[in-house]
Amino acid sequence: MASHRGRDRPLGQGGGPLTAVAKDGTRSSGRHGGSTPVTMRKSIGIVDGVVIAASSTAATSSIGIGLGLIAGIVGLHLPAIMLLAFLPVLGIAGGYGRLNRVEPNAGNSYTWVGRTLNPWLGFLTGWVNIVGTVVFMAYTTAVTGSAILQLAGQAGLHSLAGLALDPDSTLQTTLIGLVVLAAATLVAVRGLELAAGLQRYLLVFEYLVLLGFCGYGLFAGTQPFSLEWYNPFAIPSLTALAQGMVLAVFCYWGFEAVFSVGEEVRDPRDASRGGLIALTVMLGIFLLATTAFQRVLPLDELAGNGAHGLTYFGEKLAHQPLAALPLIALTFSAVASLQAAVIPTARGTYAMGRDGTLGRIWTRIHPRHATPVAGTVLISVISSAIAVLSLVIPTVTDLISAAVNAIGIVVALYYALTAIASAVRFRHLLRTAPLEALRAVVGPVLSAIALLALGGYLAWTFYDSTDHFELRADNGWFQLLCPVLMIGSGLLAGAWARWGRKSPYFLTGRGTDAEAVTLITSA
Repeated sequence: MASHRGRDRPLGQGGGPLTAVAKDGTRSSGRHGGSTPVTMRKSIGIVDGVVIAASSTAATSSIGIGLGLIAGIVGLHLPAIMLLAFLPVLGIAGGYGRLNRVEPNAGNSYTWVGRTLNPWLGFLTGWVNIVGTVVFMAYTTAVTGSAILQLAGQAGLHSLAGLALDPDSTLQTTLIGLVVLAAATLVAVRGLELAAGLQRYLLVFEYLVLLGFCGYGLFAGTQPFSLEWYNPFAIPSLTALAQGMVLAVFCYWGFEAVFSVGEEVRDPRDASRGGLIALTVMLGIFLLATTAFQRVLPLDELAGNGAHGLTYFGEKLAHQPLAALPLIALTFSAVASLQAAVIPTARGTYAMGRDGTLGRIWTRIHPRHATPVAGTVLISVISSAIAVLSLVIPTVTDLISAAVNAIGIVVALYYALTAIASAVRFRHLLRTAPLEALRAVVGPVLSAIALLALGGYLAWTFYDSTDHFELRADNGWFQLLCPVLMIGSGLLAGAWARWGRKSPYFLTGRGTDAEAVTLITSA
């Protein structure tokens, strides 16, 4: 059973080299002697929090590979859909921020939903978050490899050892991306300070390039500007609105990474501020980029370039070598997003392992760098395996389309559950602090309703769009199968955690208190 703050509590069933340690330093005896306490350090502040949230959101990658995909659905209404999608995400962010203020935890939404609503919903929230990120990392390896091959092509390298280099080949791009993922994993193991420091420089370069090219595109573009671009009521159909909204919400996805490192942020309020600042910056960049892209590219060129959209945009505005800058920025963004994805996911599995809902191997902390080393490495290994399995989808563009739709639906689900948890937990504010309730209750509830309706409608359109299954990115049943497998596997894993591991989390929904318990590893 979970206990109150400040007291030892069990970590789950079975043996292992981990033992519970109270805040005063006393600990229960483990199977191995000579252990020394190891805990994640409170080492980052608001700037690093902004960097982690912004890197995980990966605006440059979303612009580079996502705008063309969304334009193929909503037409020349990219600014409208990005602005519309920001509203529910802002409401979700309010719920995250309020929950983090009272309970910073590496498990964040998994812990909050389990405590407030139901342990099964909490576990499912944590599970789909992890699985969605793993799938994201799997296809981002291909995006990274594609960007590197495009750079090689612009440098004049079109073949290697007789093999023609193809930036749209999932085999070639995935193999290159896996090498980058291994390097990003090593940096993540070394600690948040090093990772955030590296990401900071990458972000500065990315944003300077984006601001420069998009700002120039606003004035140099030849497509006539229209206020209709910002009119959400002009979007062609309800189906286009729903799918466009889910994909646009996906573009903002990742801001909550800063809450996953809440136990390593010196002040919990800095995590909330960091997430909000990152979201606001994302909105500005997306509005600038979508307007600039539509000023420079007609709809058929915007929608027809897929994963090469940012590269094509740069080539329309500049000659080499300046035209290569957006592609370099895309490469940096993909690398940073791989690293930014593995960091919060490893913290999530750490929290779940600490509660006994996952195996204890996920709680192994590096004795020197104080990072969840086992979780970091395992997440990367699993992502690599899925990246290899995804080679059945022949092109990078099709792979992105299939993955983004699947992840978008599960993101809408766990965002909505977290928002509902915030509204339930802080409903008393409706009576005592009405203004604060707008952020912690009203905004999250409205956002949850919107996301659940959009995700549900999109799932129905996938089901209703065909009468047979094909292993194709544009087959509705295949698109629906991906989120169904993510959610279904979560129910099976939850059943094993409840009755196989006999995790005490399912008795109360209370996750391990991050301030009351640390973990130690054998020397």
